[in-house]
Amino acid sequence: MTTRPADDGVAEIMRLHFTEGLGVRAIARKLGISRNTVRAVLGKRRPNVRPRRCPPPSLLDPYMLTLQKWLEDTPELKATAILERLRGLGFAGGITIVRDRVRRLRPREAKAFLTLEFAPASMLQVDWGDFGYAIPGCPRRVSAFVAVLAYSRYLYLEFTVSQSFGSFLRCMDRALDFFGGLTTISLYDNMKTVVLSHCATATRFNRDLLEYARVRGGFGVSACNVKSPHEKGRVERPIGFVRERFWPGRRFLDLLDLNRQAIAWRDDFANHRVHEVTGKVPSLVFEHEEKPLLKPLSAARFDTDDKRSTGVTKMCRVDFDRNTYSVPWRLVGQSVLVRGNDHAVAVFLETKQVALHVRSWEIGKDVEDPSHRRKLEAQRPRARADHLPAALAELETTGVRYFTILAAGRRSIQRESGRLVYLVELFGVAAVRSAIDEVMVTGHVGAEYVEYVLRHKRGLVPKPQPLRLHIPELEGVRLPEPDLTVYDRPSKTLDPAPSETR
Repeated sequence: MTTRPADDGVAEIMRLHFTEGLGVRAIARKLGISRNTVRAVLGKRRPNVRPRRCPPPSLLDPYMLTLQKWLEDTPELKATAILERLRGLGFAGGITIVRDRVRRLRPREAKAFLTLEFAPASMLQVDWGDFGYAIPGCPRRVSAFVAVLAYSRYLYLEFTVSQSFGSFLRCMDRALDFFGGLTTISLYDNMKTVVLSHCATATRFNRDLLEYARVRGGFGVSACNVKSPHEKGRVERPIGFVRERFWPGRRFLDLLDLNRQAIAWRDDFANHRVHEVTGKVPSLVFEHEEKPLLKPLSAARFDTDDKRSTGVTKMCRVDFDRNTYSVPWRLVGQSVLVRGNDHAVAVFLETKQVALHVRSWEIGKDVEDPSHRRKLEAQRPRARADHLPAALAELETTGVRYFTILAAGRRSIQRESGRLVYLVELFGVAAVRSAIDEVMVTGHVGAEYVEYVLRHKRGLVPKPQPLRLHIPELEGVRLPEPDLTVYDRPSKTLDPAPSETR
């Protein structure tokens, strides 16, 4: 504890320090008092000085001059490349200390950005935002599709559980319908579904996207430079706005409920607020300034289905988007086309639809049509131990005779069976049975002969599924069959009679 001296002692301390210039230690020795007492009088506290610890030596210290020279010559040199070079010099450390040292030594340049101005209806900016595993019970990541008109800041928002090209185009369709028109250019990030390759001299886009732009009415397609998110700031900031204002504390049951809430927030708040940069309401600017200048949308629609060509497994299944779907048992070993949209998955053999399922957005789920199992179980008791494969049992005696003759030759019975199953599925049992009879009359056997009779001699084609326009007024249109007998009636002609032409 420090004891303050009497007034004369204080005066003497003050005189010695300020008049004679003595320090704390000298005053304490001269007066025989504690140094802390002198400090208390003079109002000086003992500084709490901690000894400076020297940084521990690093394995990189012997290579510092070399490392600095490398970074001066090539500032963009990555830490992994530097580590490879250091290994040749005997460096025994790891990538972590190299990254830490390179981060401190790499020369940094301050970047300056220009404020971009956009004319009305000139640009639409599009990007994805990742929101993680947010839907209860759904093992897929939730993504936000955000599209913003660069001039008015008018926003379109939709959540999906897939960033596939088909999902991307379906979101684009709904966004363009929402805006009611096209801008001159649509700007995208370097997403894999849009940009196939990107370099300083050229950008190679997905051809299907370019065709989509042409079909929907014609708009330009552009992409940002690599690692340049500031080039699409009009959509980057809205994604952050969604994260900060819509997402926190949000509760929803499923994807439908999430999108229902997102649409209400988008239409009631996001597009009706006063924008923090422009000071204007985006919906009003869009309605009065930008919407009248948008290019009209084409009525033509582009095929936005997710598509995959695959084979049918022995379990009568096809793989599609990390799930399996059942198909008729007779298609085992055939190659089919699987098409999926947001709600359904359809399986096609050429143009004939052979299966239709509700699309599953889970992972590893087996989706089965009960009728496929019943038909497989029903054919088993009729399977015979003769030469006719079970999948062709409906060909009956014609099929038995055909395969009995086939077994005596060199042809692959497995290949013939698969091809005939394919033809039965496309043209029906009766037509294939008749064609087999016609081929055997000529003294031949072979699936190629049967297919030639069906496709070329008889001109049969697989009957495609009716086109669905998804427009109730047009779907319900039914036109009467025309009366072709009028073409058989004799009619007057202006052509001269044969005698008059001579």
